[in-house]
This record gives sequence, structure tokens and C-alpha cells, in this order.
Amino acid sequence: MFRKRAGLRNLTVRLIFLAIICSMAAFSQGAQAEEMKVGFVYVGPTGDAGWTFRHDQARQYLEKKLPYVKTSFVESVSEGADVTRVITNYALKDHKIIFATAAGYLDFTRDVAKKFPKTAFLNIAAWASDEPNVGQYYGRLHEGRYLTGIVAGKMTKSNIIGFVAAHPIPGVIFAINGFALGVRSVNPNAKVKVVWTNTWYNPNLEKQAALSLIDIGADVIAQHQDTPSPLVGAAERGKYGIGSESDMTKFAPNAYLTGTIWDWGDFYVKTVEAVKNGTWKGRRHFGGLDDGMVSIAPFGPMVPEDVRKRVEEAKQNIISGKLKIFKGPIKDNAGKVRIADGVEPPFNEVYNNMDWVVEGIDVTLPKK
Repeated sequence: MFRKRAGLRNLTVRLIFLAIICSMAAFSQGAQAEEMKVGFVYVGPTGDAGWTFRHDQARQYLEKKLPYVKTSFVESVSEGADVTRVITNYALKDHKIIFATAAGYLDFTRDVAKKFPKTAFLNIAAWASDEPNVGQYYGRLHEGRYLTGIVAGKMTKSNIIGFVAAHPIPGVIFAINGFALGVRSVNPNAKVKVVWTNTWYNPNLEKQAALSLIDIGADVIAQHQDTPSPLVGAAERGKYGIGSESDMTKFAPNAYLTGTIWDWGDFYVKTVEAVKNGTWKGRRHFGGLDDGMVSIAPFGPMVPEDVRKRVEEAKQNIISGKLKIFKGPIKDNAGKVRIADGVEPPFNEVYNNMDWVVEGIDVTLPKK
């Protein structure tokens, strides 16, 4: 009898063990089936400390928030035909969503998207597309730039503010204009002098551009570049700097006033969840100060309390709609009225078509 009971107990234990194994296998298969692959294409290296760095931080955030997501990325992909190869490779390897993080990728993204209608493609851009599986996303960067312009306008002593800019394209011009309008809101006597580097990532060239602006009297250096190099150049000459893309305090703590910051994390999470749930549709999304996609970094200790309060007030007025940055009348730097009194053109219209600069900016734009 004892042996029979022992045998039954052993059989029961074996059956329970087998049930656990089967359950674990089923769970594993279910987890594998649920896994979603998401691909990222970066225009610069993840260590640029700016644009690509912030996108890669958001990619890591996405994986932490959604454990079923498995991400991949390819860095330093130039805005040319190589984009087609990278994106196509992702699509062929069953990536359900592909984020292309540069405006110059859009035409290539659209071409590939036509061949993979069941894949969701999202591209940094603000131009409309006809493909239902292509969405564009960016942010109202001019809101953050306006706030940093207030800081620059209040902190300059020479009334010459330098701006190191990447490419003379509408999106960059638009952000510089937002910055200059912020400057002029507190200091109409200040001038913003711009130098183009014609590159997103070239640390040495960016630094030299900053130094050239300091040589002509600039005592605050702002930037629309992907590295902290202009800020570092300013610090080396004992001048102030305003960063871009990420919090760059650590690169020049004694010179850093503040800077604009991108945060793509929540947008990536919401997009992936929408695709997974079948509710996503290709569209344009422009985040800003209101949803945190755009923000500014903590102030450096040299920024006075009255300046901080002025910035906070402007921030709240932008979020509430009380302050309309591009509401006319606005003149260009030749004195021509570009936006009529009381007119506020749609964001997409001015963002895509801006080929002029506002009063107070000293720069030469390339001819069409």
C-alpha cells in the first residue's frame, strides 16, 4: 500500500511538473508571438550629445515602458539613397514600425512605404504625404527657442548674439526666427548674427563658427546643431552659451545659460501602442511646450531671478495661447511686412515655407 501511495505521489508531482513546463512553454510562445520589432534610423551618432542622443534615449525609454517591444537602430545614415537600403532592410525583417529621424529621409521613406503597406513609417517632417502608412512628426521648436531668446536678450552686454546654424532650410530658419523674436521681446537693440555650417554633425566646424562670431563681438552663442561644440567654444572664450537638443550643462557649466530640449519618449510609446491596437493612422504630429516634447534646460546659476520669472511667464502665456509668437505684424530684416497685423498663419504654412528672417537678424540666405 505504501508503495502504491508513493507511486501516486510521484506521478502527481510529475504531472504537476509537466503542467508547469507546458504552461511556461505556452507563455514563452505567446510572448514571442506578441513581440513587436521597431526600427530607428539616425542621421548622426548616438554619442553626439544632441539630436540623435535624445532620439536614442527615447528608444531606450520605449523598451522600458513596453517590454514586448524590441528595437534596433542604425546610426550616421546620411540624407541620401542609403536611407532606402536601411529602411527596406527593416521592413523585410518584419519591423512593424520604422522611425526615420531626419527630414531629408522623407522622400526615401515614402518610396519604401508604398512597397510595404502593412508597415507603419514615421518621418521627422512637416510636409503632407499621400501614403496612409506614413506619418510625420516634429515639434514646435520655436516655442523653446523664443524662451531661450529671452535669456540671450537679457544676458548680452554687447548686444551682439551669435547663432551657429546647421542648414539654411525652412525648419531651421523658422527656429532662428523664433529665437530672435524672443530676443527682441526684451531687447530690441540686440542683433542676432548667424553663421551656417551646412552640416548637422561637425564638432570642429561648429566650434570654429562660434569662435568666428565671438571675434566680431558676440558675447552669447546660441545654436541649432547636434553637438555641444558651439557652447564649448563660447566657454573657452569666457562667453555664455545656449544649447540645443539636450541638456548640455555638463559640457560648460560656467557658460551654459539654458537650451532647448527634445523629449520623444511619450510620443514613441503612444505611437507603438496605437499601431499595436490597430488605431494608428498616418498623420502629422507637432508637440510643444504643452505636452513636453519641447522644453528648456535648467538655468545656469548666472541667470538672474528676474530673467527666470520672465521666461516662466512667457512659457505659460505660450501654453495658454495668450502669446502667439508668429502673430503679425512681423517684418523681415529688410523692413518688409511678412505677416500682417493680427494675422497668425498656420504652423505648417510658416514652418514649411519660411525663406526669410525677421528684423534684428544679420545673415545671408542662399538664393533659390
